[in-house]
This record gives sequence, structure tokens and C-alpha cells, in this order.
Amino acid sequence: MTAAIEGYLFYEIAALLVLAAGAGFVGLMLRQPLIVSFIAVGILAGPSVLNIARSDEQIDLLAELGIAVLLFLVGLKLDFKLVRTLGPVALVTGLGQVAFTTIFGFFIGLALGLDPRTAFYVAVALTFSSTIIIVKLLSDKREIDALHGRIALGFLIVQDIVVVVAMIVLSAIGVGGGEDAALTDVLLVLGYGLAMLAAVAVFIRYAANPLVERLSRAPELLVSFAIGWAALLAALGHYLGFGKELGGLLAGVSLASTPFREAIAARLASLRDFLLLFFFIALGASLDLSVLGASIGPAILLSLFVLIGNPLIVLAIMGAMGYRKRTGFLAGLTVAQISEFSLIFMAMGLTIGHVTEEALGLVTLVGLVTIAVSTYMITYSHQLYTVFEPVLGVFERRTDTPREDAPAAIRPHDVLLFGLGRYGLGIASALRESGFNVLGVDFSPEAVRAARAKGYDVLFGDATDPEFLAHLPLGQARWLVMAVPEHDTGLTHDDPRFSLLRAVRDLGFSGKVAVAAHRDSTAEALAAAHADLVLMPYRDAAFAAARMITTTADRPAPLAEDPDGQKELIA
Repeated sequence: MTAAIEGYLFYEIAALLVLAAGAGFVGLMLRQPLIVSFIAVGILAGPSVLNIARSDEQIDLLAELGIAVLLFLVGLKLDFKLVRTLGPVALVTGLGQVAFTTIFGFFIGLALGLDPRTAFYVAVALTFSSTIIIVKLLSDKREIDALHGRIALGFLIVQDIVVVVAMIVLSAIGVGGGEDAALTDVLLVLGYGLAMLAAVAVFIRYAANPLVERLSRAPELLVSFAIGWAALLAALGHYLGFGKELGGLLAGVSLASTPFREAIAARLASLRDFLLLFFFIALGASLDLSVLGASIGPAILLSLFVLIGNPLIVLAIMGAMGYRKRTGFLAGLTVAQISEFSLIFMAMGLTIGHVTEEALGLVTLVGLVTIAVSTYMITYSHQLYTVFEPVLGVFERRTDTPREDAPAAIRPHDVLLFGLGRYGLGIASALRESGFNVLGVDFSPEAVRAARAKGYDVLFGDATDPEFLAHLPLGQARWLVMAVPEHDTGLTHDDPRFSLLRAVRDLGFSGKVAVAAHRDSTAEALAAAHADLVLMPYRDAAFAAARMITTTADRPAPLAEDPDGQKELIA
């Protein structure tokens, strides 16, 4: 009998994994995150459709472990330095968006007929945006280091901190028995939490680095330790009353200061996705489609509020702080969805008894709609900006200098240099030594900060932004040099070098354009696009090295002429 049960469980898990793979493939074709596909798997496998997912205890166990690993990785990436670096914009935008969504979401919930407590839960759940989805989409578009990408990460971290606070409050209420919990019980849980925080601080100060360094000698052991550490602190958090979620997050924070956090995160990402599959399957399987039918109308209204209201408040706050409308618009689109934490938050409320399954189903529907739609919004953000740009002027302060630096206020320069990596800074250094006045442009705040520290005139900027290019001092520049890394392009983003070539020619730039390339095919395409000079870093360095060798040899041999007839950069 036991063997039959175990065999059925294996068949069930196998069927769920195959179904998840198929749904994930369909989602991939539709450019959807796996969260949407996995929830769809849960609905298909649940009692309302195929009725495959019957082993509730086993699935719930894997789901709880998945949440612990997820929050462990969130803690591992919790970069307080980023919030501190970006300063006011991360804090003000993050807290402002949370406050706006909570207040207005609460009144919308009341208007939809929800009781005050449920309306408050739903409103808070709508404030959280998915860090996992946003980082994935921005990384795919290579905008994670752009100014709007870094700002988005900053206020997403602020949201994560709000999540932690909300979960602490819920855990304290839950262990005390709900609304009528005694104040002493709540204080006791908070005391345990502070004690655990102190223990984690001691671990970080004295044990984290030497322990992880020793374990890193065996990568498999390092992964096993990370999983065990996350599970241990999650179990300890549950035992002390403030929840597995917070315990797992503290486990990640305790290792976030080690130099091996990126290696741990990379190795655990696939495990996180695998285990979260069961959380979303459990969530989807628990949804009653007959009950969800009545929630479609409210879900659509709340989805529109998230898809439109959240980006607008971010755009308004950033505009008031002096950021350009383009930066505010691109950053605002990243909060046009709710996250997996929204569902976890509602599930905790359901466990405590504060909300019903109908409320959880409502938020799940909102999650499905907003995640699906916002994926396309973020993917095609630049095209959307082109459409809405004429009506976004109200969100930009025109009388003050934009916080991103106003290009028009910068003195004329001989050379405009896009890309401040090692190659770009090398070009800038050589040009400056030759007496040329160089203005550097990069979309990475770190690159800009490093170049400024070296004494260069630098601006935040995006080579694909025609509005930004229009305000550059193109009239006085003799050369425009593009030294950005070469990347593969896709359906949703063009090669920035070609975009730059087209844009500056359209703006009437009369100087010469030099563009770096690493492939012969790209160099030919850039030359065909009327680049005056195509720089080939590796080939050029090889010719320079050969010249140095032949000119210093005892019997110098003549150097073959450059077959491509490369001319000098500055004529």
C-alpha cells in the first residue's frame, strides 16, 4: 500500500513537471515570465480542471522551502549601499509609491464592496512589485545599469524593506492569536526578532567571511551550506514566531557581505525557480474557478489601477525631484505589476484568518493580469515612450536644471565620447593628453562617477534617446566617438551604435563619427551606415604592437600596410 502511494506521488510530480515544462514553453513564446505559466499550471492541475495535484502536504512542503530559498536570495541581494548611493530618489519614490498605492487602493477596495480589513490587505498587496521579473527584463534589454534601471532597483529595495516590515507585523499578530492578541505576545515576538537580528549581526562581523571562504573550496558544499543555512534560519524564525519568510531573508542578509554572494545566488537561482514552481502550483490549485468568475470585474479595475496609477505616481515624484520625463517614464513602467510577495503576503493573511480565499483569488487574478501586461510594457518601453512623449511634459520641471545634468549647460567640447569603460576611458585619456576637450556620456552611474573622479566632464545619458542627443553640444564638436561594448541585438532593441548614427545625422551633426566594433561584419555594416571611422580595438592594438616591435628590433623589417586602410582618428 505504501509503495503504491509513493508510486502515485512520483507519477503526480512527474506529471506536474511535464505540464510545467509545456506551459513554460508556451509562456516563453508569448514572452511571459514563468510566474504566469506556473500559476496556470496550478489551475490546470487543480480540482477545477485536471485534478492532478492531490498530494497537498508534499506540495506545500516544497512550496514552503521554495519561499525560504526565494527570500534567502532576496536577502543575499539586499544592497543597502544602492539605496544610499541613489539617495532621495530611491527612498522618496519607493515610499511615495507605497503610500499612494496603499491609500488609493484601500478606497478602491471599499468602493468594490470589500470590508475594511480585506481592502487594506489588498491595497498593501498591490504596492509590491516583482524584483525578479524586473531585473530579468531589464537585464535582457541591457538596461539594468542605465540610470532608470538603477533608480528602479533602488526603490524596489525600499519595497523589499516594506515587505519585511509587513511580514514582521503579520507574524507578530499571527502568533498572538489574531486581532485580539495581547500586547505582551507581540512584544515577545518582536523581542525574539531583535535577538535574532543581533545574532545575525555577530555572525556577519566575526564568522561569515572566514566560514564561507573555507566552504568555497568545495563549491558543492557551499551550495549545500547555503540551502541548509536558509532552511535553518527559516525554521528558527517559524519556531520563534515571526515566520519562515523573515528567517530565510535574514539568512540571506547574513551572507550578503561576503565576496561569494554572487556565486551562491547564481547557483541557487535554478533551485529557487524549481521550488517556487510548487508554490505557484499550490496557489493555482487552491483557486476555485467558479468563485474567480465573480472577481473578474474587480480584478480588471484593480489591474488598471496598478498598470496606470503606479507608473504615474513614480513619474510625478521623479519629475518633481528634477528628473527628465523619459527617465521617470521608463522607471515608472517597472512598478506596473504586483509580485510574488503580494501573493505570499495574502497567503499569510489567509493563514492568520484575516482574509478569505476569495480575496487571495482576487489578488492572484490581479497578479496574472498585471504581470502579463507589464511584461510587454517594459519590453517595449521605448516605443511606448515615443507614443506618449507629447503628453508627458506636465511631469517635467522645465525651469530648473534636470537632476541628470542639463547637456545645454555644459561648455562646448571638441569630442563627444559615448561609453566610459576601459576602452572609452583610454581614448579619453589619450585625447586629453593631446589637448582635446572631451565630454563623456554613459548610462551607468558607476561609470560616470568613476570618470568624474578622474577629472572628466561627464553626463548621464542614453545614446538611444533622441531627446537627450538633441540637447548635446553637437554644433561645436569635431568628433563623436562611440566606444560602447558590442552586444547581440534582439527584436525589442536596436544596436545603439546604429541608432546613434541615424540620430546625429538627423540632428544635422556636421562633424565626424568614429564607432568601435569587434566583428568584421559589424564593421562593414557601420561603414555602410556612413561612419567616418570604424575602430577595431583588437586589430588596432595588434598593429600598434607590431609597429612597436618592428621599430625597436635590431634589424627593423618593413611593416605591411593596414589592408583596410584605417585612417587616424583626429585629422
